[in-house]
Amino acid sequence: MSGGRRAGGNGRWARWLAGRTLSARLITGVLLLLVGACAVIGVVTYVAIRGSMVSALDGQLRSASGTYASCMEQADQDITGAAQHGLAGQPGSWHQPGGGHLADYQPPPNGTSCNRGQPQGMLGIRLKGGVITNCGIVNGANNKTCHLSAADTKAIMALPVYQDSAHQPPPWPSTAHTVNLTSLKDDYRLTAIAGRDGDILITGLPLDTVETTLRQVALAALIVVPSVLVLAGVLGTALVRLSLRPLRRVAATAARVAELPLDSGEVSLPAGVPDSDPRTEVGRVGAAFNRMLYHVERALGRRAASEARLRRFAADASHELRTPLSAIRGYAELAIRHPGPVPDDVAHALRRIESESARMGVLVDDLLLLARLDAGRPLEREPVDLSRLVIDTTSDARVARSDHRWRLDLPGEPVMVEGDEHRLHQVLANLLSNAGKHTPPGSTISVALALGDAVWGPAPAAGTSAVQRGAVPAGPRVELSITDDGPGIPPELLPELFERFTRGEAGRARDASAAGKSTGLGLAIVDAVVAAHGGCIIVTSRPGMTQFAILLPLLREPAGQPQASSV
Repeated sequence: MSGGRRAGGNGRWARWLAGRTLSARLITGVLLLLVGACAVIGVVTYVAIRGSMVSALDGQLRSASGTYASCMEQADQDITGAAQHGLAGQPGSWHQPGGGHLADYQPPPNGTSCNRGQPQGMLGIRLKGGVITNCGIVNGANNKTCHLSAADTKAIMALPVYQDSAHQPPPWPSTAHTVNLTSLKDDYRLTAIAGRDGDILITGLPLDTVETTLRQVALAALIVVPSVLVLAGVLGTALVRLSLRPLRRVAATAARVAELPLDSGEVSLPAGVPDSDPRTEVGRVGAAFNRMLYHVERALGRRAASEARLRRFAADASHELRTPLSAIRGYAELAIRHPGPVPDDVAHALRRIESESARMGVLVDDLLLLARLDAGRPLEREPVDLSRLVIDTTSDARVARSDHRWRLDLPGEPVMVEGDEHRLHQVLANLLSNAGKHTPPGSTISVALALGDAVWGPAPAAGTSAVQRGAVPAGPRVELSITDDGPGIPPELLPELFERFTRGEAGRARDASAAGKSTGLGLAIVDAVVAAHGGCIIVTSRPGMTQFAILLPLLREPAGQPQASSV
């Protein structure tokens, strides 16, 4: 379970890092490394300072212990000599209460010369037969005795005792031990030495100086380390941002390239990034990006040149084919009108020649129109009454498709746009013709015209496929929609719906009488004409509903033009 929690924590941390920018991850990594380094340095410094100070204290303790032990041994000899010469009880002599050894009840280092030259706070204890006979603390001129608790006495008696078997001069190489003496409210470094008359002399120095210094070191670390981290964070952020500035320039240039309509005609790519030094990682990325831009620009130039040649060929071929097609149709009509008898099969062949030449003439005209639109030929720009145009084209479609139900929804005032009336008529005629061809008899086709703002319609319902050609016009606009309740357009056909020579017979019911008459260029012409007028087309389809919505810019404040309102 704990392993699962750790794995989950690592996963959350990894997800958090993955969602951050490269600069944030670099700064976070640097700060984490700095925190780890500061922690290691702090711990090592703390341990080293403590070890050095404790070692120095132990050296001072060995010197004090030797001095104290020598002084105690000399005091014992003086007391014994005074007793042997009968000086006990005289003024200035040592007393022997209860008949015991005189030195057993003398409170060193207090009251004797054993405190002279000893460090402040030194603890001196004498054990005799498992009993503390002497306990004192050096405290300047006011030396004091100490009173130890039972637990402190037990801890002192458990100290290892150094045996001076070789009678070495002080200081003896004794080992110091740290003991917490609660009675004295401090930690002490203590050493125990066996005396020559069976007693044990214990000397100690307090650790309060060491602990005070270590607290100051820890406090300094707590102040310095966060300050260093904040400073490192600020400077590191500035350094990382400065170092990644070339990479941001690469990203900005790539974003500008991504926003360009590369699928359109000629496109001018931005200049490459200036950071292309191969000695740096970012420079290598910049150099590779510049090479990619160069290759993309060459490929786009070649594609634009190829498309231009193709458009010129289509335009020239269409233009050149119009004359012989007209001649073919004329000769076919002349042959059919011959006054003499014409066999039926020959008459039928002539009628087919006339029909197919007329169809081919329409195809040639459509190709010529697309070639001119692709070449950017300007269309007519004049006010067009779109309401009247919708009424006329819908009336024509109702006559041609009387087996369908037609509905018309128009605003109360005329709606005006700026454009080519003939081409807009062709757009409406193509869309209405498609709606009639690809829906069964009895279907309802609704044509609506409305004014709207810059955002089109609600989101498509669930199960509805949609495709958009062009950008929605900004500001006031006109919305022309043609909706039918036919079988719908297959979703896989929608992305290619406006490509040239694309037909939808497989997905929508097709009128048998119209078979073979479609050129496959109707929606391509619709797309090109709407784009030339600065509009867009939005197609939404599902079984039982197909809608073609054309959005065109509204003519700016002509006489009698109604103002746009939200739809």
